[in-house]
Amino acid sequence: GKFGNVYLARLKENHFIVALKVLFKSQIEKAGLEHQLRREIEIQAHLRHPNILCLYNYFYDSRRIYLILEYAPRGELYHLLQRRGPLDEQRTATIMEELADALTYCHNKKVIHRDIKPENLLLGLMGEVKIADFGWSVHAPSLRRQTMCGTLDYLPPEIVEGRTYDEKVDLWCLGVLCYELLVGWPHKMNQTSLVSPWPHQVDVTFPPSMPEGAQDLVSKLLRYQPSERLPLAQVLEHPWVKAHSRRVLPPGAQKAS
Repeated sequence: GKFGNVYLARLKENHFIVALKVLFKSQIEKAGLEHQLRREIEIQAHLRHPNILCLYNYFYDSRRIYLILEYAPRGELYHLLQRRGPLDEQRTATIMEELADALTYCHNKKVIHRDIKPENLLLGLMGEVKIADFGWSVHAPSLRRQTMCGTLDYLPPEIVEGRTYDEKVDLWCLGVLCYELLVGWPHKMNQTSLVSPWPHQVDVTFPPSMPEGAQDLVSKLLRYQPSERLPLAQVLEHPWVKAHSRRVLPPGAQKAS
């Protein structure tokens, strides 16, 4: 990225492979992102879940900050989409189950991610998804926030309108992601600009190729009113997810839900 580089590294004592993210302090200070980075490190260092990229440790010197991260050998989900186009039902439903479980874990710890999208999702050795970028995430014990953040295609109405919001922003992002994985691009809402008022009814149009069960799931997540969005527990139990997901947990891992 523009603030530094990521290297494949090996720990001396046991030859364990990790990703070493090296960030330049001067670049981060210039962009005014010290607080955001500190928050990202603080949040990610305390999260342990099979579908969340592990931050093992960090250290720094006078010029750089070093993050020791779990290595995800299959790279970004975004690049997989670029290379192969839309994913099939099995892969998409599996990712939905993995993310719903990981977000349940986050929300239980009062962490809102706010920026779930293919660029922020990495793939482990078995193709399992890993939430990687906690740059926009927030530890909000009150679970209610009011700042503008996130990625434009994925922005929920309450953030666009500057309303207070809570962890249900992540449900909206999950709906947009499910659509993008199956169709190949994010669903475009009928807003002409970020300041235009939202229609209070979200009109979701689906291509004929999109499976009915997935349409049902997405339409229940992309609701204008956050309180009407399908809760994560029901995403995990949704008939389409249950029928198609082939999630495999690594040895010793437990579901959050």
